[in-house]
Amino acid sequence: MFGLLGPNGAGKTTLLRLLLGYIQPTSGRATIGGLDCQRQSVAARQLVSYLPGEARLYRGMRGRDVLRFFAQVRPGGDFQQALRFAERLDLELTRRVAFMSTGMRQKLAFAATMSTDSPLLILDEPTSNLDPSVRATVSEMIAEAKLAGRTVLFSSHVLSEVEEVCDRVAILRAGRCVHTQVMSELRRRHRLAASLVGDVPAVPAELADSVRVSSCSQGELVIEADELSSLLRWLATLPVTEIRAEPIGLRAVYDRFHAGKDATA
Repeated sequence: MFGLLGPNGAGKTTLLRLLLGYIQPTSGRATIGGLDCQRQSVAARQLVSYLPGEARLYRGMRGRDVLRFFAQVRPGGDFQQALRFAERLDLELTRRVAFMSTGMRQKLAFAATMSTDSPLLILDEPTSNLDPSVRATVSEMIAEAKLAGRTVLFSSHVLSEVEEVCDRVAILRAGRCVHTQVMSELRRRHRLAASLVGDVPAVPAELADSVRVSSCSQGELVIEADELSSLLRWLATLPVTEIRAEPIGLRAVYDRFHAGKDATA
């Protein structure tokens, strides 16, 4: 499960379109399953099920007919699977697309995308225009695809859902990857704020590699740590009057590269 993060204009959708052969790169190359995304684009796309950020559906069709069309148009499509996904998303399939809300059209496109057996899912803003309860269902379905052995690549502005489901995250800025974060490593990191009586002592040398002092003032010490047990043993030897601990979270990493940029919490 690989997430792409970045504000509008960072290059997320451009990257996905390059992978699918919809636009040509000025330099460099990309492969999917060992297939060149430009010279072997048709074969590469056969490995992919793609949900664009602004899915265009046939407005005169009813929801059920849309799902049937996409299930039949490519090998590996599964109409019954699409119907099961639609039921989980509480879709009204008798309504024509033209009379569906933006959120309903998004759910319909998502159900059609998920119903194929392709090994790679590329999802561009899959939860946009969805309410929180439906977002939770979509995240659950994406996680199930991962457990079934499929690779999922998706872009999102919603940091919380990326943090919840992703194994790795790339942060883009101005068309470049500026940081890649392994989420299991991030989940081990915590920020501790300790209030002490008197002067704040220096961090022992044996902890120097596993902690970083964020701020140090009279009677107040803020530390970011990768491993808590040794740090807590040291703090227990100090005249600490109060201690607060919290996970670092993806927001702190994102803000290092896009401070002040919008990203939904």
